[in-house]
Amino acid sequence: MAEPLLAVTNLETFYGPVMAIRGVSFEVPRGSIVTILGANGAGKTTILKTVSGVMDPQKGTVSFNGREIQGRDPDRVARLGLSHVPEGREVFPFLTVRENLAMGAYTRSDADGVARDMEMVYEYFPVLKSRAEQRAGSLSGGEQQMLSISRALMARPAMMLLDEPSLGLSPRLVKEIFDIIVRINRERGVTVLLVEQNAHMALTIAQFGYVLEVGRIVMEDTCARLLEKEDIKEFYLGVKEAGVRGTRRWKRKKMWR
Repeated sequence: MAEPLLAVTNLETFYGPVMAIRGVSFEVPRGSIVTILGANGAGKTTILKTVSGVMDPQKGTVSFNGREIQGRDPDRVARLGLSHVPEGREVFPFLTVRENLAMGAYTRSDADGVARDMEMVYEYFPVLKSRAEQRAGSLSGGEQQMLSISRALMARPAMMLLDEPSLGLSPRLVKEIFDIIVRINRERGVTVLLVEQNAHMALTIAQFGYVLEVGRIVMEDTCARLLEKEDIKEFYLGVKEAGVRGTRRWKRKKMWR
């Protein structure tokens, strides 16, 4: 793989007495899209929160663009060029779409550049331009997700962390948003770390993937190879192989329920 923009080494993060992340290590090459797959409760969101500074790790390092950032405040991490789009479309509901986008650029002082970038996000998501003076809380779920991604783009990040961008959206909107994520990666050079329940879509747009199980990475490979693995087909893509399940895989499936 290319030079890593993000490198996570032996990361351990706790929720109170419970260890949520258990010695996790992975890399995200500069300019790539990398995905982390896992069942609910596997620790995917905790990884993103730890990388972005929302949670502090008890052990391990997070290196971004050559410098260690673990334990830094989220504001300082964002100023280094790492934008986090959290699960649940956390927009400012009483601010307009335009005001939400301006909040994404709060670290910048180049007014002309901010204005150009606002037009850029309107090009990616034209519906936001038509809703520019509308309160964000009155937008549909899909529009709020578009706004969350666009607000993160306004910071001109080198890297975006996307947590479940397809959650609760129709198949048509899911495809539209993922198409835009690919365009942002290719056209803007933004590196993407994607956590996503829609495994087929994630593996289709990403180059490399990691599989997380109960806080540990249990599998890693190119997405093309992961799409062909029997475990991935059965547990994430809903494709069952003919014959009797292996005991090990059956036990794992029961544990994930």
